[in-house]
Amino acid sequence: MYLLYPTRRISHRRASGRHGRPLGIIKVMTLHIFTSTVHDDSMKAPDRDYRPVQHTRAAFLEKHAITTADTTLVDLTYDGDDYRRYRTVKDHDKGSGMIRPGTHPTDALVTTDPGHALFLPLADCIGAVLYDPTKSVLMLSHLGRHNLEQHGGTHSVDYLVTRHTVNPSDLEVWLSPAAGKEHYPLFAFEHKSLHDVALSQLRAAGVPSGNITVSPINSAANPDYFSHSQFLKGNQETDGRFAVVALFS
Repeated sequence: MYLLYPTRRISHRRASGRHGRPLGIIKVMTLHIFTSTVHDDSMKAPDRDYRPVQHTRAAFLEKHAITTADTTLVDLTYDGDDYRRYRTVKDHDKGSGMIRPGTHPTDALVTTDPGHALFLPLADCIGAVLYDPTKSVLMLSHLGRHNLEQHGGTHSVDYLVTRHTVNPSDLEVWLSPAAGKEHYPLFAFEHKSLHDVALSQLRAAGVPSGNITVSPINSAANPDYFSHSQFLKGNQETDGRFAVVALFS
């Protein structure tokens, strides 16, 4: 089973004349978001070694006309105590963590290049896609417990504002399937869910509520998704990862 969340076609004017009058140049971009399931096998790389899962990842991407050579991995690690590591990637970063070792541990990646896919493996946490259609700026951010306790939702938006002059009110945000509060309550936030806390932080950063789409899927309760918390409880045999992939074209 393959899920597409949600494909948006966004038209916007890229140039204007005097007094803000449009020149008639219209660029139409499409935001693509793909989510794998257990039926695509696990996307988890043991010890950050891309080679054991290179074929699995490539097969999933190929079904959506994406190559690993055009994709960059959000290369998560839990080393240290900073979970707000953001990078803007360029052409030379394509393939990092996918067809060669990753070099920069990150919690989120940003691209401004059409066709440059961002790839994030998940097991309970949120994959947040933030897209500014007026500037063609795309971020894929990991929002798990560690990130949210450091206000990763707000800092993700702040990075886009500071580095890419994005207006938060222009952002379109999609939050992936994630574990619900009955399976994964956040004790630092009065037992709220990952989705609830992420929503609060994104709104605090200036993203309008109407611009945020939240997946209704509780990944810890849905057998189509890998869940680390359910694996630890003995409810899943495999400590796997599903993936969120985002790009615009």
